[in-house]
Amino acid sequence: MPDPLAGLPPRFLRTPEAARYLGLSGRTLEKHRTYGTGPTYRKIGGRVVYAVDDLKAWADRGAKTSTSDPGKGTVLPAKKHPALRPYAGQERR
Repeated sequence: MPDPLAGLPPRFLRTPEAARYLGLSGRTLEKHRTYGTGPTYRKIGGRVVYAVDDLKAWADRGAKTSTSDPGKGTVLPAKKHPALRPYAGQERR
């Protein structure tokens, strides 16, 4: 039986759906967006949407096989981090 979604563009999720997909609260995902620590998102007509592939890639950065495994990267908590530059790379005055 053919896949009914074959040939369609990737599915985009709004913040509540994306948060459920990741097992987070919607507010936590909003904080990640504010601090620049979350998954890639898009603004379409004033709405924030996430591609499922971007959510999976972001979550996969934290994949580890043991407590001593450095893994591929780190999924940072939703808070300010001094190493991250605010405002798309521009320094605050």
